[in-house]
Amino acid sequence: MDLKDEVNVDAVARDSLEKLGYKQEMTRSRGLVQILFTIMAVPFGLTTPIATSLIGGGPAVIIWGWILVSVLTQTLALSLAEICSKYPTSAGTYYWCYRLASPRTRLLSSWINGWLTVVGSWTADLSVKFATAQLVVAGVGIYYSEWDATALQTYMIFLGVTAIAGIFCIFFNRLLPTIEIICACWTGLGIIVISICLLAKAAVGRHPASFALGNFDPSFSGWTPGWSFFIGILPPAYTFSGIGMITNMAEEVYNPSEILPKAITWSIPIGTLSGILFLLPILFTFPDVDTLLQVSSGQPIGVMCTLIMGSRAGGFGLWFIIFGIGMFCSMSTSCIGSRATWAFARDKAIPFHRCFSKIGPYFGDVPVNAYALSTVIQVLLGLVYLGSSAAFNAFAGVAVMCLGASYAMPIAISLMDARRDMHDAPFNLGKFGTIINAVAVLWIMFVTVLFSMPAVIPVTMWSMNYASVVFGGFGVISAAWYMINGQFYYRGPPIQEDSTSSSGSSDSALH
Repeated sequence: MDLKDEVNVDAVARDSLEKLGYKQEMTRSRGLVQILFTIMAVPFGLTTPIATSLIGGGPAVIIWGWILVSVLTQTLALSLAEICSKYPTSAGTYYWCYRLASPRTRLLSSWINGWLTVVGSWTADLSVKFATAQLVVAGVGIYYSEWDATALQTYMIFLGVTAIAGIFCIFFNRLLPTIEIICACWTGLGIIVISICLLAKAAVGRHPASFALGNFDPSFSGWTPGWSFFIGILPPAYTFSGIGMITNMAEEVYNPSEILPKAITWSIPIGTLSGILFLLPILFTFPDVDTLLQVSSGQPIGVMCTLIMGSRAGGFGLWFIIFGIGMFCSMSTSCIGSRATWAFARDKAIPFHRCFSKIGPYFGDVPVNAYALSTVIQVLLGLVYLGSSAAFNAFAGVAVMCLGASYAMPIAISLMDARRDMHDAPFNLGKFGTIINAVAVLWIMFVTVLFSMPAVIPVTMWSMNYASVVFGGFGVISAAWYMINGQFYYRGPPIQEDSTSSSGSSDSALH
């Protein structure tokens, strides 16, 4: 794209954004490649919670669960891409709810969805950073196996990861599009290197296809075999949970009505293929499952790499590739979390919204105050780990539940309105739209239940899944703030009169 075309595309995007009710405040600096790989961290997402897949059944669950989740998530990606192509704004799904819902329900729908989006973004970012911190513990454990990190030490490492991500997102914001390309190269080459190394060394031996593709042992979970399989698909579902988060970057993307739908839809097949290429070499050279589950930190990736490679140096090399992906992902989720916070504050839905909706002036077009709010909340939530690791682990489940619910709401609203608003969407699902939307909503409903269940029974204080409790807690806080402030001051996103909208929107000044 030459400079003239870039300027023309930016002008069209700016005009389109104004028609949606907002002024252009961010600099558009991301194309398809950057936004596609913003949060595509497949090796990181599959390995950091791999213990859950091992408990759920092992190799068969890992590979076939990944394929099953990919197919079902594709329906969600297509559904989100369709709506996003018509309403490409950083307000994302809560804006879509406002535009698609009836005048009677749109205000409350957008409020609920906005808080689901913000809380989901905060907890997703928190879970990524903490998983990266736990990766550091696993990496140190490769050379110092006797070291058992305390909760405080893990929390301090988490603060270090948070600080590094913050430095890049605030002081090197203009370099982030380049860093995202580096991330894509690092991930792609990393998968190739890991696959070759594992297959070449296989220090613990090679397994036949019957083991790599068919070994299924649900005894570790205590659940019936069928439900144990579904417990094991939590890591794939977690890996793909952020596919809609990139919509919060819409106002920094060239030609977002075209690029964002492509990025959302293509992320699934590309992610699926890369996941298969990454998982198969692991499954054919897999160490003993009992040994991996006995790792005290609960993070067996360091031990797994070391055993397969047959040396600490080899294991550390493979670990470092995954750790690098984790750091890149931490930067991306931090950036997206700040944009989600900023967008919701811009629509006066967050306390002290005037402060948190400001951009710059000292750090370019970075919403520094919104970034600070997101970071402070995560640092405070991280303190829960010092008291109960089981309670803290619920935040990963809460992230998936909140983000999933935020995705499902506009799709369900559109379905209930017979998809009338989608007839003129640039990316249109046509006659298959109803079926695709329905499958997507049902999938999210199932995932929400799944992430509320304990991975192991009988349930103890340490194996209890507190995700539903935390999810409900955030819901109570959101409802309380609506009663105190929202019902008096929140008026929803500002939208222009649009004859194509079935919601009967009224004129509103641009933000």
